[in-house]
Amino acid sequence: MSVHPSRSAAPAHPAASARPAAPAHPAASARSSAAAAPAAPAPRPSTRLGSTRLGAARAGSRSSSRLRRPRLLGVAGGLAGLALLAGCASAPSDTAASGTSAAGEDCARMVTNSGGLDDRSFNQSSWAGLQKAEKEDGIQARVLVSTTENDLAPNVAQAVDSGCGFVLTVGYELAPATEEQAAANPDIDFAIVDETVDAPNVKPILFDTAQASYLAGYLAAGVSKTGKVATFGGGNQPPVTLFMDGFADGVDAYNAAHGTSVQLLGWSKEAQDGSFTGDFEDVNKGKQLAQALIDQGADVIMPVAGQVGEGAASAALATGGVDVIWVDNDGYDTLPAEYRPIVLTSVIKDTEKAVQQIAVSSTDDSFTNEPYVGTLDNGGVGLAPFHDLASSVSPELSDELDALRDQIASGAVTVTSPSQP
Repeated sequence: MSVHPSRSAAPAHPAASARPAAPAHPAASARSSAAAAPAAPAPRPSTRLGSTRLGAARAGSRSSSRLRRPRLLGVAGGLAGLALLAGCASAPSDTAASGTSAAGEDCARMVTNSGGLDDRSFNQSSWAGLQKAEKEDGIQARVLVSTTENDLAPNVAQAVDSGCGFVLTVGYELAPATEEQAAANPDIDFAIVDETVDAPNVKPILFDTAQASYLAGYLAAGVSKTGKVATFGGGNQPPVTLFMDGFADGVDAYNAAHGTSVQLLGWSKEAQDGSFTGDFEDVNKGKQLAQALIDQGADVIMPVAGQVGEGAASAALATGGVDVIWVDNDGYDTLPAEYRPIVLTSVIKDTEKAVQQIAVSSTDDSFTNEPYVGTLDNGGVGLAPFHDLASSVSPELSDELDALRDQIASGAVTVTSPSQP
């Protein structure tokens, strides 16, 4: 995600009554901001929320009609896929350590945004996907780590110069460099995570996180004891506000279904503005903003801010009685173990599986520029298990979430956002 200047707006407090009421039947709602959850069909054990059930990503199946040049191949040997090329170091050698050619092997390069590799977010998940492609599919993978905005364009150029046939870039910041290099290198396959670049050889990897965040908002409202929940972002950008819109609508849906008035702090969907830290790296900013929301009464918080979200977890743990909903990957696994007792769930994007399959499509000539969009229906987004806090989610609430999940996947409930892919 690109880092934008922080916004000075105070956390928004949109009361449920300020939002338009939803029709009694969710299927009739064009917007989901107050959709009531009708009686659920019998829950299917294989799709029950609170268990891991992310499906296979659809990587596109049409064969590419573009002429393709012979691939220059990556470094052979086990270390090739694990090496990290920081900043603008010289390009890796394309011969094996013994001096022999690495013929018969395909290779891929990934470029992180300025948040770095271990961001507990989409850089980390994307790299996990390429590592899996290396282990399971024989694609030699390396990553070029950007630590400042000045690294972005040179790193994409270096990835292209490696001679690999597939280049993956991650995040909004890398869109200009990706577009430039894709135009100059039409025989190389590119993919970009959480951003759209319109080019015949660039595949956008996008996720409709509003769908899964709707479930998270419904869950948060259902477990809140104070009647106040919150979300905040790293920057006011579509990949961030998409989460926040879905969360807001989920809170409203719970209120409509139960006659409650749980209040959302930190975001107004109507105004498309709210609380932001202004970056995705400064954990202290996340802690300060989360504490301000806690002081206003929030007892469930969803930070959408990469590493900054760890500050929210820190504030929640120190305060006690406050839970956190993580995003992008399962925070129960990626955050330090001390935070496990306060991780209620996570809104997951299955970037790992999508990246793996798209990298493979580049090697078997099935790559296309058709955007991949992860949804609840195709398993590209979902909720993580409730882990240590499973006992705080009643069976009735869990059943409602299962029903909503199926209704959203089938289209019976429509989740909307100005930021949707």
